[in-house]
Amino acid sequence: MSRRLRAFVRWMKSQGFQWTDGMEFVDSSEGGGGAVSVKAVRDLREGEAVAAIPKAACLTVKNSGACELIESADLGGFLGLSVALMFEKGLGESSPWAGYLQLLPESECIPLLWTLDEVDRFLQGTELHKVKLLQTVKEDKGLVLEDWKENILPLVHQLPSNVNAKCFGVEQYFAAKSLVSSRAFEIDDYHGHGMVPLADFYQANMICRFNHKTGAEDVHFTSVPSSHSDDDDDDDDDAEEDSSISDLLNENKVDEEPSSELEGSAISLDDPMVLEMIMVKDVQHGAEIFNTYGLVGNAALLHRYGFAEPDNQFDIVNIDLELVLQWSSSLFTGRYSRARLSLWRNLDYSGCVSGESEYFEVSNDGEPQIELLVLLYIMLLPEEAYLRLDILVSTTATSKEDPISMYLSEKCSITQDKRSEISRDLLLTESVCEALLWLADKRDSLYNKSMKDDIEALQRCSVKEGKAYYSLLLRICERRILEKLRSYATVVAQSSQDMKRSCCTRKRLKRESSEQTQIDL
Repeated sequence: MSRRLRAFVRWMKSQGFQWTDGMEFVDSSEGGGGAVSVKAVRDLREGEAVAAIPKAACLTVKNSGACELIESADLGGFLGLSVALMFEKGLGESSPWAGYLQLLPESECIPLLWTLDEVDRFLQGTELHKVKLLQTVKEDKGLVLEDWKENILPLVHQLPSNVNAKCFGVEQYFAAKSLVSSRAFEIDDYHGHGMVPLADFYQANMICRFNHKTGAEDVHFTSVPSSHSDDDDDDDDDAEEDSSISDLLNENKVDEEPSSELEGSAISLDDPMVLEMIMVKDVQHGAEIFNTYGLVGNAALLHRYGFAEPDNQFDIVNIDLELVLQWSSSLFTGRYSRARLSLWRNLDYSGCVSGESEYFEVSNDGEPQIELLVLLYIMLLPEEAYLRLDILVSTTATSKEDPISMYLSEKCSITQDKRSEISRDLLLTESVCEALLWLADKRDSLYNKSMKDDIEALQRCSVKEGKAYYSLLLRICERRILEKLRSYATVVAQSSQDMKRSCCTRKRLKRESSEQTQIDL
């Protein structure tokens, strides 16, 4: 065990932490300073309590020595917690959290801390580099700087003499902001958000990126409801956290449910002042124990935590509505495109909306969002069919039936009882598949380099080069989804052609058979 890890373990014992003898903490890098993982040293069973964390040991505004300073300045949410973190860092070894803080990195390598040149250079073409999102990064930086000037700088002159004022600089605030936004849990109504030592092992990038996965959860974090009450309503000071990609991100939240099935465990539970970590599935001896970041894609992981995963099943790529309209304008007039888009909206369809942007998701297996298929189908309808669908919209305004389903039912002779769901097969005409191929190629062109170049660059890159490495990983994962979209469209188009040929063959044989019968007669 490394020196820093031994210091942390001593600190946890002094604070009343409890943890099972069935797991151990491992500092995986030589000499410490790298990733810390948690491994099972015996079989761990579902429902077993593996750790108990006193709420008093969590770094929160209420627990911090800066509580009075923060509350007098009326700072709440992540802003207040960031001040508490900087304050305790400024105390150095005299901080009650010194044993915990020495294990934390200076900051998380999230794009908020990158220069605008680095954002532009590393994230070219990705979901994090679109013009509006790039503007969001600029705005986020501006908001954080404004926060520092308006709320942090005035506090420097009020700091006690034993607090290092250098820990309240603008760079230190950005760093604290990155740690808080990537690690903080919502503890309870009294404490609000806080840094939860030990839970960080499942939450941090530099500390424990290797034992925290998307959608892979072995251990669950719960809290017995607190008996504290507080009449002060928390101000929503961290509203700036909700940028135009905030819908991609999941907040960390402790489930406030007591675990009744753990009675008799060696670890004392049912204490409202304690947070619990409980196994949600069996883990075998020698295996690493994982928590989960939630069901989020690589763009969200990189934006909030500073890394990406090579095989993230929740990864997605977005196709902007603006790109779809660009495709439409290459074939049709602007008036034509606007009319078809209007009909699509009248059918009560829309894409995903984030800020001022509207887009369609392509899942990790390359399957496009159904709303995109409906829009492409409507854009490509012959005029007569378009007018028929438009009439259906008008005549079924008070009906519960979907006009597009009714239209497809009429066209394909589908019976009433099979109308309930739109079949993708009916929407995926050959021309719709060609449109998907156009969109995939156009979206891929935003990266400005070939896939081969990106793969070779990643092979030359070290994981220690975090910005370049994880940006390349994000690019490659997104482009592989676009490759799957191309395959999806190509296979369906080929199948459609085969069906047409088969249908033509059957018609020809039927006609020849009929002609032969007439000759025989």
